[in-house]
Amino acid sequence: MIDVKLLTLLKVFETGNYTRAAEQLALTQPAVSQHIKQIEKELNITLFVRTGGKIRPTPEGELVIQYAERVVSLYENLQQALIDQKRNVSRLRVGVTHTSESNVVTEVLAKYAEQNENMSITIQTDTINNLYVMLKTYKIDIAIVEGAVTDPSINSIMLDTDFLVCAVSNENPLARKSIVTLDELKQERLILRLPSSGTRNLFRAHLASRNISIDEFNVTLEVDNIATIKDLIRRNYGVSILPRSACMDELKKGKMTVLPIENLSMIREMNILYHHSFRHPEILQEIVKIYNEASRSIGAGVNP
Repeated sequence: MIDVKLLTLLKVFETGNYTRAAEQLALTQPAVSQHIKQIEKELNITLFVRTGGKIRPTPEGELVIQYAERVVSLYENLQQALIDQKRNVSRLRVGVTHTSESNVVTEVLAKYAEQNENMSITIQTDTINNLYVMLKTYKIDIAIVEGAVTDPSINSIMLDTDFLVCAVSNENPLARKSIVTLDELKQERLILRLPSSGTRNLFRAHLASRNISIDEFNVTLEVDNIATIKDLIRRNYGVSILPRSACMDELKKGKMTVLPIENLSMIREMNILYHHSFRHPEILQEIVKIYNEASRSIGAGVNP
């Protein structure tokens, strides 16, 4: 059973207000205050401070909230696991980035679920940072993301390596070239992911290594959804910088052209992240196996 004081703490953090927290928890406001005071006394810290009329967590409070979220998630996971055990169902919650959602990853997960009839998979799509928080708080079991992780509490398996390319319409004159220069790219209408995306940050970092600012390019559109970007490219509304893996289906069907960018080798890993406590390494091994088979199948149909 979860200590009710932790639930109170999380509700106060969520609402930023003792009175609203009390209303939503069906408690009195003094009871909410007492729960917070008891936690502060037990841990000998201050959880919240009032600034500008709002309640905000202290640095120590933020740490306690993080662990409280983990405790609640773990308890909810336990409850679901007991239900699943009675039904003889295995459950896997997977977080994927928008880039991973646009390549073969979701197809691989669907195939794994098809091959394991008692497996139920939930896929959530979000930014790398949000997925990392969800993994740390046990709201997902594994995360499939671009880039490496340095957190010693998280294990990783490299699923693939990927690299960024310039994606253009087959109607664009660049489609007849074998490589695009940065000067040529500056003349194009550029459709980019949002500033918070890993793809855009990698592109920006490589430009910075050559003392070039992204402001030197004609960025006409910023779009979060990769499928939308690819649709705009096919209609020749502009060009974009995308992971090659996200363009494999279009390349296989001849619907798009991708080009390397001169002097920019934008390579990155794709990793499966999971906790040390994850008890089913055979699931990860099978996902990697299916992914490799799917990648070889797609790659065989794409002209280099």
